[in-house]
Order: sequence, then structure tokens, then C-alpha cells
Amino acid sequence: MILVSACLAGHKVRYNGSDCLEDQLERLVQTGQAVTVCPELLGGFTTPRPPAEIVGGSGLDVLNGTAKVMDKTGADVSEMYIQGAMRTLEIARELGVKLVVLKEYSPSCGTKQIYNGQFSNERIAGSGVTAALLIKEGIEVMSETAWLELEEV
Repeated sequence: MILVSACLAGHKVRYNGSDCLEDQLERLVQTGQAVTVCPELLGGFTTPRPPAEIVGGSGLDVLNGTAKVMDKTGADVSEMYIQGAMRTLEIARELGVKLVVLKEYSPSCGTKQIYNGQFSNERIAGSGVTAALLIKEGIEVMSETAWLELEEV
């Protein structure tokens, strides 16, 4: 079983109420080969919500307590991101998931890049909170871009 960021399967769960539909991933869900998850909704967020970015590090730093996830209003929403990551890990374990395909750049799901924490639309190397936790726990994660590149081979 594969877990897929819900926004990649067409669910309108992003901070602004949109999705990032990738047809190939949506088909995996429709055919029962994948299950969707949105760590932010699992952490207690609603849609829409203010955008958020990791400030002072990456997702692993948030898990370690040395960085924070702040929304654009200035609220510290780190705990909700951690809770969503923990619940995603529980689901992955319950389903025996070996691979998770996550939305790149997200403060939850970014696998290799996230935004820089200044709401300037600039990206830096790093992973989101959920991606960092899953990687730490030995679950393979990849971005939608990496998944689509694999599918082309």
C-alpha cells in the first residue's frame, strides 16, 4: 500500500482550499493501490487556513524543538504539524505502508525542499515535519515529481 498526499489526488485540502492534482496518483487511489492522507487536517487544521512555513530549520528541527512552524499571522502552529505527522505515521504503520508520496515544498510534506520561513516564495533544502518523521522511522518518502519521473521510466 502507498500513502499519497490528499492534495495530489485532487482533494481540496491545501491551505487555500485548492489541490495539486496529479492524474497518475489519483488513479492509484481510485484503483485501491493507494490511500490519501493530509497531515495538516489530521493535526487539526481546517481548510482554508493561513499559509505556514518552517522558521529556523527544517521538519526534523521542529520535531527536535529547535525550529517552529509559524503561520502568516505569526501564530506558532508547530504542535498541530507534529500531531499531524504522528497521526500519519500511525496510519502508515496500521496499513503496512512502505512508500509515501508527498507534496514537495509543504511544511508538512516537503521531501527535499521547503520554503525558507520568510513567506518570500524562496525555497531551501530541507524536509517538512511529516516527511522528516516518516524518514526517521524508516519509511520511504518521495515527492510527486520523483514519483512521476519513476513512472516515465
